[in-house]
Amino acid sequence: MTARTKGRGAVAAAGVLALALGASACGTAKKSTTSTGKSGCEAYSQYGNLKGKTVSIYTGIVTPEDKPHTDSYKPFESCTGATIKYEGDKSFEAQVLVRAKAGNPPDLAIVPQPGLVKQLVATGAAKAAPAAVQANVDKFWNKDWKGYGTVNGTFYAAPLGASVKSLVWYSPKEFKDKGYKVPTTLDELKTLSDTIAAGGKKPWCAGVASGDATGWPITDWMEDMMLRLYGPAEYDKWVNHQIAFNSPEPTAALDKVGEFLKNSKYVNGGLGNVQSIASTTFQDAGLPILDGTCSFHRQASFYAANWPKGTKVAEDGDVFAFYLPGVDTTSKPVLGGGEFILAFSDRPEVKAFQTYLSTDTWANNKVASSPAGGWVSANKGLDVNKLTSPIDKLAAQILQDPKAVFRFDGSDQMPAAVGSDAFWKQATNWITGQSTKDTVNKIEAAWPK
Repeated sequence: MTARTKGRGAVAAAGVLALALGASACGTAKKSTTSTGKSGCEAYSQYGNLKGKTVSIYTGIVTPEDKPHTDSYKPFESCTGATIKYEGDKSFEAQVLVRAKAGNPPDLAIVPQPGLVKQLVATGAAKAAPAAVQANVDKFWNKDWKGYGTVNGTFYAAPLGASVKSLVWYSPKEFKDKGYKVPTTLDELKTLSDTIAAGGKKPWCAGVASGDATGWPITDWMEDMMLRLYGPAEYDKWVNHQIAFNSPEPTAALDKVGEFLKNSKYVNGGLGNVQSIASTTFQDAGLPILDGTCSFHRQASFYAANWPKGTKVAEDGDVFAFYLPGVDTTSKPVLGGGEFILAFSDRPEVKAFQTYLSTDTWANNKVASSPAGGWVSANKGLDVNKLTSPIDKLAAQILQDPKAVFRFDGSDQMPAAVGSDAFWKQATNWITGQSTKDTVNKIEAAWPK
């Protein structure tokens, strides 16, 4: 997995299924109550009697983060009689390709990037999604999400979970004490940063150290700025190399990031100078907010798990987050990540389980099986009120906003030589002093010919 996918997976909290569906609660003829409020197994009758059938699912989500997933499958198993064989593997991304090419793929795989979906489809082993899955995706997701599961005009993979990256973490107490208002435009965010800096405090804290993946948080910053300054169409061109990495738009986007991260008056609050960003781990980077030595940290919803035990993450808590605003309030660009379910078999029981995973029923069951939070979906049928974590609720509200225009993490879609190599390395060089021009030129030079 990429560093970002690992980070998000690592915060998916394990929990117990908050449904009245024990091992013997349903069966194909017994009744209970699902999280959607439907009595008995009515929500599962469409799948038929699958007693004696087994469906395998392969993923990079491993123990203990796998428990909410397996718990969310129990209603389907109980009501249809099917057995779901779950296999988590830390080497999933490499091994799923090996297995697909060798003719030994799983029935289903949870794939963390659109680029990997394309690679798996290219092996010839993947199966197009059945009509019922496509109908559910048309109903419950916007077309941007469907596009990420579509390869060469054929729809293969329905979205599952999602993360929101367009967030800024802050101290609600500081805002209340100082009378600050949550900014609604980039200019307002810049003005507020100037106000805080004028008072002698560095408003921003940041860190990009992440082992072999050092530099990745800057790629998220740049992607957010591309979306905000130039919109989704230009963002897509950049990601797909229809415009060069060193063309004027990406260059200006990185310079815009520099107005925040390379501004010595802004960073690195509580941690050092601008160069200290490169040596500060992304996990530790936001912690100075708690002691008041910085005010802002731009990081995804999954960062909620990095606050020390006992930290109240809420609108009236020790820390919370607000949406990273756009140029104006007329649109809502949202950068994020997510997973997709891809099939390698078209047996009836596989299609049935694949369909279940594309429903609002499963999305709400997954929430119920994650009582500690850490999971959201862009599925419009997800009941936000059932989310227990305030940051999960915020992320879901952003994803479900009619004005939201979602775009998947750009570097995760770029060729590995760029997205998880040159982009990370050159971004790190940039934060330690390399010019924007040299940075974008070197990344462009790494693009496969």
